[in-house]
Amino acid sequence: MPLKNLIRSAVGRKLFMAVTGFVLFGFVVAHLLGNLSIYFGADGINAYAKHLHQLEPLLWIFRLGLAGAFILHVLFGITLTLENRRARPVAYKRKKHPRSSLAGRTMIYSGLLLAAFIGFHLAHFTFRSIGPPVQFLDGELLNVFQMIVDSFQQVGFALAYIVAMTVLFFHLSHGFASLFQSAGMNNDVAIPWLDRLSRAAAIVLAAGFVSIPVLIFFDLVIK
Repeated sequence: MPLKNLIRSAVGRKLFMAVTGFVLFGFVVAHLLGNLSIYFGADGINAYAKHLHQLEPLLWIFRLGLAGAFILHVLFGITLTLENRRARPVAYKRKKHPRSSLAGRTMIYSGLLLAAFIGFHLAHFTFRSIGPPVQFLDGELLNVFQMIVDSFQQVGFALAYIVAMTVLFFHLSHGFASLFQSAGMNNDVAIPWLDRLSRAAAIVLAAGFVSIPVLIFFDLVIK
């Protein structure tokens, strides 16, 4: 099927949602693994940041690809949500589906909140236009450890990230299973297991991210 026709079909748009969702989920996992290097102290997270800095040209190619996947995921998500609402204009009068959940009913809102948080996160740690003053280790190499610690020892920044990761939990707890279902794994045997896997993945990822500002705020990380 030509790409244009695939995009125009509801099935095709769901497939694009699944593909871009898997890309973004993979990034979230990789991002968490990198961030957890802070538990090895300043040397751990700064060595990780230095390695990324050495891959700068490739890193920007990766960032552009990730940005494209993110934009497509948001656009298709909004499109499919609006189409579903137009198809069921009086859905609110009907009895809720037995598998309906708060996370499932609020996917569009949690997704938009996460999009706003990504803008905040980029302004904070990538462009460094907000947050405490940054320090440098050597030349242009940032002291990433100190930047993270200085930020999360401020209650406002710590709470902002904890709230955002709570939203991430809600989004992933339904969204991860939906990716598989959009790809065709939507039979009665697979769905309950996918729901459990989705919640488990959401808990592990959200808890991993939340642990960083919490432990830093209480000064429990290795210096």
